[in-house]
Amino acid sequence: MPQQLFATGRDGTRIYVRRRPGPDHDGAAPVTAILSDGIACDGFIWKYLWDDLARTVDVAHWNYRGHGRSAIPVDPTAIELVEHARDLDAVRTALGDGEVVLFGHSMGCQVALEAYRLRPEKVRGIVLICGSSGRITHTFKGTNVMAQILPRILSQIDTYPEIARALWARVPPQIALQVALLTGEVDKAAIVPEDLMPYMKHMVDIDPPMFLRMLVSAGEHSAADLLPQVNVPALVIAGDRDTFTPPRYAEEMAAAMPQAELMMVQGGTHVVPLERKDAVAARVEKFLRERVGV
Repeated sequence: MPQQLFATGRDGTRIYVRRRPGPDHDGAAPVTAILSDGIACDGFIWKYLWDDLARTVDVAHWNYRGHGRSAIPVDPTAIELVEHARDLDAVRTALGDGEVVLFGHSMGCQVALEAYRLRPEKVRGIVLICGSSGRITHTFKGTNVMAQILPRILSQIDTYPEIARALWARVPPQIALQVALLTGEVDKAAIVPEDLMPYMKHMVDIDPPMFLRMLVSAGEHSAADLLPQVNVPALVIAGDRDTFTPPRYAEEMAAAMPQAELMMVQGGTHVVPLERKDAVAARVEKFLRERVGV
């Protein structure tokens, strides 16, 4: 059964963590896969990998501040990308500070990279899924339109925060799911629609001003300068139909890291771990055994 605990952020914010043991390691110190979400997510993308990874390593997943079961930030301004990296470092400490493999999906790729920059010791490997090294609002759907309009949207929400929260909370998750299926943002032939519902429901609970400020921070942040210095085995996974993070950014990350390999999933979108769960699980397990040595 998963265990639950809380790490403590630099400002005192309580960070929720769940973990489960992997197989018996014959007395060797375990390696833990730590899973970091995309923005506004609380674990939906790891539904299958959570079980699959436990065949090889210990597994832990955590919620960003203001997400899921983690507390709202004690310091409301402490929502920059680097703050999430510091929280991830606190999670590592709370888990016993053993050897880890850092997993990230979407914005979680940036968080994992910054956590490696912060403290590369005991990081055995990195797995980056459907993400980029940064400036995500400048690359969303291959344009910088989001980066241009976000400040104006945030200004309006700051002017009328209660109205924004009321409107945000009235978006039915079922309608948002149908839009995602109809627009082709996910592969409706390959995904179980119910697997997306936790994300749609969690989005409604996110505080809009906090979410947008986090998005702005992630959009202006970049870890591209770090990539050549990531001297551990790395696996980059992407979908060739991902419109949220176009696949060329995954190709650039894999090319820039000295020990990286790329898995490009044909027909995959931004939720490849749900659409191609068996293929992703097999490739990740192979990577952990052959490249990381667990």
